[in-house]
Amino acid sequence: MRPLDDVFDALAGSAFRRRQRLGAADRAYLDEKGIGTVLLHAEDFVARRLAPAHPARDGEQTPWRGHPVFVAQHATGTCCRGCLEKYHGIPKGAPLTDAEQAHVVAALERWLKNALQSPSEHAG
Repeated sequence: MRPLDDVFDALAGSAFRRRQRLGAADRAYLDEKGIGTVLLHAEDFVARRLAPAHPARDGEQTPWRGHPVFVAQHATGTCCRGCLEKYHGIPKGAPLTDAEQAHVVAALERWLKNALQSPSEHAG
């Protein structure tokens, strides 16, 4: 696993990752539910959709909208096992450990908190 500072430096070099933004509905959801609840959702999404060694529909398992965590996953390269390997150094083909799942959630938390603080720019 790469340190999150290194991951976010790499993400900043991707125009695609930098373009990800929370929409008004996602911001409202975060305001209403709070970051703690949204991170509990993130833990569940990661456990069910990303943690298996061979996730169902890998590469397509993360929707583009409908929850702020989904946007954060695309922004942080935690949307599929291929991106997780590329950006985070977590290889495909084995279930994610508890530590790896915690790393993914920490990346999501960092991005979401930054997104809330900075409406126009939040690469890391």
